[in-house]
Amino acid sequence: MIRTFAAAAILLATALPATAFETRATAAYVYDQTTGTVLLNKNADDPLPPASMSKLMTLYVAFEAIKRGQLRMTDELVVSAHANSFGGSTLFLKTGERVTVEELMRGIIVLSGNDACVVIAEALSPDGTEGGFARMMTRRAQDMGLTNSTFINSSGWPAAGHRMSMRDLGELATRLIEDFPEFYPMFAETEFLFDATESANRYNRNPLLKLGIGADGLKTGHTQEAGYGLTGSAKQGDRRIVFVLSGLDTTAIRAQEAEAIVNWAFRQFAERTLASEGQRITTAPVWEGAEPVVGLVPAEDISVLLPVLASKEVAAEVVFKGPIQAPIVAGTPLAELVLQPEGLPEQRFSLVAEADVAHGGFLARISTAAMSLFDQISSDAASESGT
Repeated sequence: MIRTFAAAAILLATALPATAFETRATAAYVYDQTTGTVLLNKNADDPLPPASMSKLMTLYVAFEAIKRGQLRMTDELVVSAHANSFGGSTLFLKTGERVTVEELMRGIIVLSGNDACVVIAEALSPDGTEGGFARMMTRRAQDMGLTNSTFINSSGWPAAGHRMSMRDLGELATRLIEDFPEFYPMFAETEFLFDATESANRYNRNPLLKLGIGADGLKTGHTQEAGYGLTGSAKQGDRRIVFVLSGLDTTAIRAQEAEAIVNWAFRQFAERTLASEGQRITTAPVWEGAEPVVGLVPAEDISVLLPVLASKEVAAEVVFKGPIQAPIVAGTPLAELVLQPEGLPEQRFSLVAEADVAHGGFLARISTAAMSLFDQISSDAASESGT
């Protein structure tokens, strides 16, 4: 059966409920990557037009191809007439021109080049078309757990059915940061001059990169349907946050909202260690053991993100199926510590056996049998009293 024990007394910190950020975005998602805590969810699972922010998926697929040797940064790819047909943000590529993969990557990341996306897409597509690449992107996104994402093209150009949720974009951004540290510094570049004769598009549109608040990525987006959006990340000290905004009215409002969200996430929350590795949280009864109980301890320090203002204990409990059958080996996962900071999502941490507990032999079996009989009598008596 499930046994649950209150464990709030072991916790050090106390916390006021987190105050939600009042954003003007129609959809938003803020994630503390360091602790795995969702700080803000506003319509974050709604599939919406992502505009150029969906270029992040094109980049992810391209980075995977480079990592497995299918593509090299020094490879030169030819520009097709289809790639040359796009307007909006471009590298002003010309049909028949050859461009290195590295130039195309920077052209997508820094300059949001629609034409550069198509060149990459056609090079990696199973059938040589942008549509084939988009279908491949959709399958890869599903494999990654990005279940609210469907791609019709490689660039985010307005198209019926081209959709991503803000949570999917946030998780994709997190994967880019974690999976490709060798490529991620490109997202912090503020300028890329691809062609000196075509210098109209040379600056990164991310409004946070020069503000000194730790921002180092990732991608802006804008179409009439989507409004102005930003998938961003910032790191201050040991903490990193990832955030996504969509549906804002102007570039100025996008810049204001993005900066405000970064400041809110870092100033209103702090990481705290609530229990140390090996610290006994509670005990669990043991079935047929040489010892009647086993200690439950964290296998590693338990750190959580909490509002900076503190006034009361964090709600916590330990949940496990008990009693636990002997023998027990130290370090075996046996339970979960469930924390529920007010205003933040529930968080669960594994607890393991503090020490070995051997099988208890004849006397332990007699004691266990007696305990089982007592539990059965008590259960029958309770049932009879309830009729």
